[in-house]
Parts: sequence; C-alpha cells; structure tokens
Amino acid sequence: MMLKKTLSVLVISIIFCSTLFFVSSVNGTNNETYDKLSIFSQAFTLIKKNYVDEKKVSTKDLVYNAIRGMLESLDPHSSFMTPEMFKEMQIETKGKFGGIGIQISILDGQLTVISPLDDTPAARAGIKELDKIVAIDGKSTRGMTLNEAVSLMRGQKGTKVVLTIVREGEKEPLVFPLIRDIIVIKSVKHTVFDDVGYIRISQFQEDTASELDNALKDLKEKKIIGLVLDLRNNPGGLLNMASEVADRFLDKGKLIVYTEERDHKKTMPPFKSKIKPLIPKDLPIVVLVNSGTASASEIVSGALRDWKRAIIMGTRTFGKGSVQTVIPLKDGSAMRLTTALYYTPKGTLIQEKGITPDIEVKQIVLEEKKEYFPVPREEDLERHIKNKLEEKKDEKEKKEEKKKEENVLSFMGRKISPKTDYQLRRAIDLIKGIRIAQSLK
Repeated sequence: MMLKKTLSVLVISIIFCSTLFFVSSVNGTNNETYDKLSIFSQAFTLIKKNYVDEKKVSTKDLVYNAIRGMLESLDPHSSFMTPEMFKEMQIETKGKFGGIGIQISILDGQLTVISPLDDTPAARAGIKELDKIVAIDGKSTRGMTLNEAVSLMRGQKGTKVVLTIVREGEKEPLVFPLIRDIIVIKSVKHTVFDDVGYIRISQFQEDTASELDNALKDLKEKKIIGLVLDLRNNPGGLLNMASEVADRFLDKGKLIVYTEERDHKKTMPPFKSKIKPLIPKDLPIVVLVNSGTASASEIVSGALRDWKRAIIMGTRTFGKGSVQTVIPLKDGSAMRLTTALYYTPKGTLIQEKGITPDIEVKQIVLEEKKEYFPVPREEDLERHIKNKLEEKKDEKEKKEEKKKEENVLSFMGRKISPKTDYQLRRAIDLIKGIRIAQSLK
C-alpha cells in the first residue's frame, strides 16, 4: 500500500513538473498560467487521493479525461482519441477493415441501421435500413455510443458477431449471427441517367481521387452530355483528397482552397490544381448539396462555384469551415485539434453559414413511405466557431430563417434514381436544358 501511494505521489509530481516546464517553454514567466496549472495539479491530487471509488481514478483515466475536457470545451470538432480510437480513425480513412458492412447512426436514442453495404455479411443476411440494433453479442445497446458499437461489430475476418434487431412489422426481435469479412468502402459510385453522368462521393478517403479517375474515364467512354456530382450527406474527410477531387474539374493552376490559422497566419500553403481537367470544359456540371454536405465536400462545392465550373443545386450546406489537425501523442493516443479556418478561392469563409446553392431545390417525397431524420448544421452545435465575416443576426431572425429551411436528411443508402429523387431529377433536367441552349447558339 505504501509503495502504491509513493508511486501515486511520484506520478503527480511528474505531472506537476511537466506543467511547470510547459509554462516555461510556452509562456515564459506567465504567473497567471502558472497559478492556474497549480490549481489543476491540486485538483488532480485531491481527486486521486480522496475519490470514493479508487477504480475510477487511475492516473491514465484522470489524465485522459482532463485532456478530453480541455479539447471538448473548445469547439464541437476538437476531441481526444484513445489509442484504440486513433487506430480506428486511421482504419476508416483507408476504407478497408474487418466487419459486417453496415452504416449506423443513433436515431431517437436507438442504434439504427442507416444502410447495409452491398455484398457484405449484413446485406447477405438480410439486415435492412431502419432496423434497430438492440443488442450486440447479447450486450444491450441502450446508452451505447457509436464508437462503442463500431468497436464491438468490427473484428478479424472469419470471426462471429450476433446482432439482435427490432424491425417494424415484426412481433419478435430478430437474431442475426454474422461472420465478419473484409469490408472495402468505396467512396465513389457512378452511373448514367438519360445520357447524363452521375457520380456520388460519400466521403473523402485515401483512394477517393483514384476512384474518381476510374469513374470519369468510364463516363467519358459513354459520351455523356453532362455530369451530376452528388455531394449530399457527404460529411467530409481528408482535405488533400478534396483538393484532388476539385483538381479533376478545374484548369491547371487554379486556387482551390486556402487556410488561415491563429492571427490570420497562413503557414499551410494554398491548394492549387495541378493537372488539366479530366472532362471537357463545355460539359455542364451540377453539384447537388444539402444540409449534410460538410467540410471537405464544401471545399469542392465552393471551388467549383467560385471558378464558375459548376452550378450548385439543393439546399444550404452544413457550414463546417474549420480544419482539424490530428496530433499523435507519445502513448499512441491523439488529439484532433482545430488549427485553422478554410476559405474558398474568392475569400468566402464557409464556417457557420455554409454554401447557399445557386438554385435552391428542396427534396420532395416521391414515394408513399420515406424516412427522414433531423440534421443540425454547424451553427446549431454548441461551442461552434463564429463566422466573424457575417453580420450578426438576432435570435428571432435566425429562428424565422430556420423555419423556411429544409432540416431533414434522406437516407442515401437507398438505390439512387431520378424517379424517386426529386433533386436529382431537377439536376438532370437542368443539364438537358443547358445542352439545348448550347445547341441553339
């Protein structure tokens, strides 16, 4: 017991000394910072020594939670990742992992299937969108976070996981024993509707640019008359991949996006297009966006609009104009820290206000039964970074604007078709109209 107390005191001393070094190295002789860090050290010591449940106050837990608290108090996108979470994030950006192949979210407090991915264990077993996952390997999902659920469902190829599901119309829960497989997430899908090319980018991951190259090559061979680039419900991803996607449509040397850090510093070089466009300059492009279009997908939309290379159609985008830098820590954990704001080529700050489409088209239900769920924008998130370039509006004015806006998000897991997708139908009609106008010149 004595040894344990000695170790605790030693750890606390190390933390305290580290904070003193941090103060000295960053702020010189800043007495105020020193005083506040000494309060932190005092609180750490008291919690470690006196909290009733010793199991909850391990040094690692206290330090992790302190870092987590610091980051989460800044803005909605700064966060702390444990070593396990950091590894998970790295896997996700590669688009390849062991699992069962479903997209999930928490709707009305329940873990819900958004969409099973094609040709995966989940799809083959018959799991459907809107299925409620109530248990994973017998463990209730009530109160479970998305990260916890994902961690339980992912694993090595060939291993087993059992999902218990509640489905509308079924009297009893359904039990699905699934064998995990290697899941490859393709971020780019393409097809042709009425001679108009259609490309859907679901997120920006490491191989998005190469997937887009293959899609554009295939569509060019089919002699399309125009292109719909669907970025609806695209939450973003890798900044460099967004730049490379925009690069495929712009003339060489065009500015795509630039960032400003604290005090308007520009230490990160601006992103510019490096190659010639992969499709003809006179080929009409319509970019579809909605309230789920965020971050990297807003960069692409903003660049194509600023250079008048595409018409933006849909509803106002999410408005996440901040850049997060992932900073690994020495024990394998990491910080995701907001370090800059990004601007479109013409100097527009997207943060909080989003991108207003050139042509506003709200989604209209074209099926008898279609499910929606509300989606907040950046401006709705607590502690979001304010857009200082925008005029301040009073709360009453904001509420009135909110009433007029679409605030629903259709499930994009469904098979896309202009017969059931009103926004897509309008985009195709617009391209056809542009082509007719071009032929009359």
